[in-house]
Amino acid sequence: MKYFPINNQLYIKNRAKFTAQMKSKSIAVFNSNDTFTTGADSTMPFEQSRDLFYLSGADQEESILLLFPDAIDPNHREILFLTETNEHIAIWYGAKYSKDEAIEVSGIKTVYWLSEFKKIFYDLMTEAETVYFNTNEHYRQSVEIETREDRFIKKCKNDFPAHKWEKSGQILQQIRGVKEPEEIDQIQTACKITNKGFRRILPFVKPGIMEFEIEAEFMHEFLRNRSKGFAYTPIIASGYSACVLHYIENNKECRDGDMLLLDVGAEYANYSSDMTRTIPVNGRFTDRQKEIYEAVLRVKNEATKMLVPGNYWAGYHKEVGKIMTSELLGLGLISKADVQNEDPNWPAYKKYFMHGTSHHLGLDTHDYGALKMPMEANMVFTVEPGIYIPEEKMGIRIEDDVVIQKTGEPINLMKNIPVEIEEIEELMNS
Repeated sequence: MKYFPINNQLYIKNRAKFTAQMKSKSIAVFNSNDTFTTGADSTMPFEQSRDLFYLSGADQEESILLLFPDAIDPNHREILFLTETNEHIAIWYGAKYSKDEAIEVSGIKTVYWLSEFKKIFYDLMTEAETVYFNTNEHYRQSVEIETREDRFIKKCKNDFPAHKWEKSGQILQQIRGVKEPEEIDQIQTACKITNKGFRRILPFVKPGIMEFEIEAEFMHEFLRNRSKGFAYTPIIASGYSACVLHYIENNKECRDGDMLLLDVGAEYANYSSDMTRTIPVNGRFTDRQKEIYEAVLRVKNEATKMLVPGNYWAGYHKEVGKIMTSELLGLGLISKADVQNEDPNWPAYKKYFMHGTSHHLGLDTHDYGALKMPMEANMVFTVEPGIYIPEEKMGIRIEDDVVIQKTGEPINLMKNIPVEIEEIEELMNS
């Protein structure tokens, strides 16, 4: 791993939060992600299951975590199963965790090789009444392939039909949304790396530059700062492309007079940052570009103030919609008649701001977190309003990552990333 080690007390705390909500005589099992092939003998870079990482820190393929708080043998209340490393694996692929290393990483005292899983699991199931399956409960999930977790669940249901089943996702939605200080530190580091990348490209951007050249500059800066790279597929969208919300081709020329939308974030230690900035390709905002930009910035600043304990995600978005409506009226993009005659299910402002303002951020860019419960301190949210005007070939979005506090406004983890027009112009022309 490129990142510095994380104190295993984080994973000890996370497991304690999870097991505290498990039913009596229940086992929870978490499988690592598969390594996916691209064809022939090539594979995609391995990405660990975020839930397994959250609970163990184990950042290695073919790993299994088993939690059984009521196990008769105290040594079997937390178990980590790993692929047994050997000289052949070490020479061809690099050494895997030894048992001592896995104990140090995870804080789990019992580590077995994966070859022992079947025997031990079958033995423990004679003590258990319920199994927690780690199904994907994210509100945006759209996984179409059968995962390692899916295969385990199918086999477990077949082998143990008399057991009861529960979902780990309902617990994880609650506990993963509220971050521990160690987690906020990792997200802050990711944001600092993103800041370095953004400052790198500001004097680099000029008319005639290709979007993928800018992408390459970000990647260079991310990798040299111990990041694996982008936390998500980056959007480098100039001109009209900024009006395509999930534009990821990044293959157009940046032209004089266009705005350039950069939705880019570095990962660090599997944690995400998520930044958007919009800059003028030629280094100078026109009066019209300033007008739209400042409107978006005002919405972002006002929306940030509403991310406080006790507020609800759905209600928050409605309030942000009212602020955006006021700005669009001031810009002349919508009229009072548009607002009076709007469809409540698709308000007038949605013509120019059609996506949500905030989502949880953490191990996943769109992280787990309870969306129907009140906001809590130490939840991390993005704030990302935008105005998209296809007829002007211009889309402007501004996004920061913030941590909700017990009292007062959230802490902005991206406060040092340039956002004011004057600073952006100065850095682009330096």
